[in-house]
Amino acid sequence: ERAVPAIEDGFKPVQRRIMHSMKELDDGRYNKVANVVGHTMQYHPHGDASIGDAMVQIGQKDLLIDTQGNWGNILTGDGAAASRYIEARLSKFALEVLYSPKITEWGLSYDGRRPEPINLPVKFPLLLAQGGEGIAVGLSTKILPHNFNELIDASIKILKGKAFTLYPDFPTAGIADVSNYNDGLRGGRVRVRAKISQLDKQSLVITQIPFSTNTTSLIDSILK
Repeated sequence: ERAVPAIEDGFKPVQRRIMHSMKELDDGRYNKVANVVGHTMQYHPHGDASIGDAMVQIGQKDLLIDTQGNWGNILTGDGAAASRYIEARLSKFALEVLYSPKITEWGLSYDGRRPEPINLPVKFPLLLAQGGEGIAVGLSTKILPHNFNELIDASIKILKGKAFTLYPDFPTAGIADVSNYNDGLRGGRVRVRAKISQLDKQSLVITQIPFSTNTTSLIDSILK
């Protein structure tokens, strides 16, 4: 269960506990990530490193967390600075769509001392927006990220009872072949290629790269 996101809110337990802790700490100002990690350990007793890594992954998606400092770069593969050097607060979007205490189902934390949300009542298809993957006992999942605006349009069409077509979209861009996507069902595949243009007779310019690839590994593969 810890490794697989919930379909209701799109979060794994550690991610949900981070967002819950950030709401408890929220006063509109930035908090040191180390402070958020320490607070989250009241709900997630599995070590500060796993919490910090999960928080950086959320922050790099630039949707739920307003970041400050060096949070790394998904394009270059550079890691984030230590948690004591970087800061975070909830984005306006997160405050708007994640929290609604009156309709939240609550349970007790691992030690029975504090209430924590079983799921957050998200007002947006967050699982599709952020994507998610994980392997647990007897099951696994891999959901690709989707375009924010396209998800809004699709949500409106669902409410109106209209048909729609929705394909994955990636933060690193690239040219996607969705001919074998199979509506996201098991066995479906998406092939993403880099976008390359010829600058002159001796130069090729790579302007977009496949998802989960970074420029460091790309340069290494070219040199080899």
